Amino acid sequence: MAYVPVPKDLSKIKTKLAFNLTKRQLICFSAAACVGLPAYFFSRGALGNSAAMLLMIGLMLPFFFFAMYERDGLPLEKVLKNILRTCFLYPRVRPYKTENFYALLSGKEVTPIAETGRHRKAHKKKA
Repeated sequence: MAYVPVPKDLSKIKTKLAFNLTKRQLICFSAAACVGLPAYFFSRGALGNSAAMLLMIGLMLPFFFFAMYERDGLPLEKVLKNILRTCFLYPRVRPYKTENFYALLSGKEVTPIAETGRHRKAHKKKA
């Protein structure tokens, strides 16, 4: 009897389309070939074989990264989007603020915790 291991988590299994590649990989590899091969054939007369091959590799490499790279189950474009958000789009310092609904009901003034923390630090420096 042949023994075939079955993984417990079936959500990580991806369907293969052709040549044991997923649809995403086939699309990215095809795009890499459509960009890299013409660049090689058109530039090897002017640059020489070695330089044209390096140019082709440089042009095809991003497509290979988009096809193969995956971190924590996220493809490369989602990882890059998250990096751009955290580094450039969202503020670095996010103060902790709460809304005290009980103070609103009683009519008292609401002060965020971040401001009271700054006030305490300034008050300690004076003493």
